[in-house]
Amino acid sequence: MSKSTIIITETLDPVCASWLEERANVIWHMHDQPGVEEVLATVDGAVVRTYTQINDAFMDLAPNCKVIGRAGVGLDNFDLPACQKRSVRVVYTPDANTQAVVEYVYGLILDHYRPRTAMPDCVGDKAFHDLRKTQVGKQINELTLGILGFGRIGKRIGQVASAFGINVLVNDLIDEFVLHDAVNYDFKFVDKQRLYSQSDILTVHTDGRSENHHLLNADAFGLLKPDCLFINAARGMLVNDADLADWLTANENAHAILDVHDPEPPQADNPLWPLTDRVKMLPHLASRTDLALQNMSWVVKDVMAVLEGNEPQYPAV
Repeated sequence: MSKSTIIITETLDPVCASWLEERANVIWHMHDQPGVEEVLATVDGAVVRTYTQINDAFMDLAPNCKVIGRAGVGLDNFDLPACQKRSVRVVYTPDANTQAVVEYVYGLILDHYRPRTAMPDCVGDKAFHDLRKTQVGKQINELTLGILGFGRIGKRIGQVASAFGINVLVNDLIDEFVLHDAVNYDFKFVDKQRLYSQSDILTVHTDGRSENHHLLNADAFGLLKPDCLFINAARGMLVNDADLADWLTANENAHAILDVHDPEPPQADNPLWPLTDRVKMLPHLASRTDLALQNMSWVVKDVMAVLEGNEPQYPAV
């Protein structure tokens, strides 16, 4: 039996790539490099990550493509109805980076509330005790954490918050009683207005559906506490950067941490750049652990399953 031909258009863990290369003819061709059109015409499947746009134009170039694997969680770069219309299967890795993102978010929270500066060298008595006096933080169990979006990551964020003794507020589209049945810790389900107005920390974990575009806008920011810490490690398109900048400008004790941006990288005219004393602009690092990256790359197993006539473990279409 002849091997299937699969294009990889972005980076992939080498262990997973080797596994795939033992079973298929693999062509590495980055999505933004010349000549991709000729390659797509020959493929039976594709493995992509964040920046390859899967739409009618892509599939017009790949008429024989039967399956596309997204090595990651979000499907924002996929036109799923277009894939379904053409009977192209889409597979992904929905739980691959949950732990990595949760650890990252709590790292950001602890960095913010428990500042710590290492001694630059052997310091004397005065410098030592001056550092101790200036590095006084806040215990996070004094705070209320608001979680906007209570999917896999949001639920795990809440579990860790509960272990810390943090008061947890939640808002999601899913019914409150369904969400309570899904976890074994206490939280309070509230509407968005109460979530925004009562949270000391607001962390966003909603999906990238079109109606969530600029979900965090002037109306939302206007409800936040003037000293709230706002964190977005989900999707850049959720936040109106101009409105966030206005809120930060109006509230000198407010802070924001953005790991994701729209577009990426954030452009020179982004209104948040002048406010970097109170907003951290990070280069999309939340899922960047060795294990999470490999977990995402194992989407190749579902790609091969489809090409071999089997049902994949994690189908999106």
